[in-house]
Amino acid sequence: MFGLRANELLIILAIVLLIFGARKLPDLARSLGASAKEFRKGIDEGSKEDESEAQTSAASEDTDS
Repeated sequence: MFGLRANELLIILAIVLLIFGARKLPDLARSLGASAKEFRKGIDEGSKEDESEAQTSAASEDTDS
């Protein structure tokens, strides 16, 4: 994962714990998870719109011929 080993990940986790504190970490993780979920939802909706646009443009090209 990004070329990081266990020791480096533990150091990063300790720094994050010092900066944000133990009380805010669950809230931070929860908001990060919600953001990732919304991002994936937006990506899925965008790909569905692209597929529907491709289908409608293909259908209109068929009727024009």
